[in-house]
Amino acid sequence: MPLALQSRVVVSDEQVHTSLGDEAVILGLGDGVYYGLDAVGARVWALLAAPRLVSEIVEAVREEFEVGRERCEHDVLVLLGELAERRLIREESDAGEGHAAVS
Repeated sequence: MPLALQSRVVVSDEQVHTSLGDEAVILGLGDGVYYGLDAVGARVWALLAAPRLVSEIVEAVREEFEVGRERCEHDVLVLLGELAERRLIREESDAGEGHAAVS
């Protein structure tokens, strides 16, 4: 199912990444392919360190890069869709929120 503004997304465990200046490089562990993100993509990637709603990511990008809402929503959804397709990010259900580990 495609991601929507209400989707909650986070980086997956199937990748390793590093920052190079204002860009990011990600290695997909499933396919062994390196992916590069420009400054805007790297900022989106940084926001994905913790689970976030796509709408929160869009707002952060809009404020930081001064881009129109429609264009920003489209571009962020396309980027996140590509990252999800490559299993570099995953959608997280709201049911996982607030759970505690029991020992």
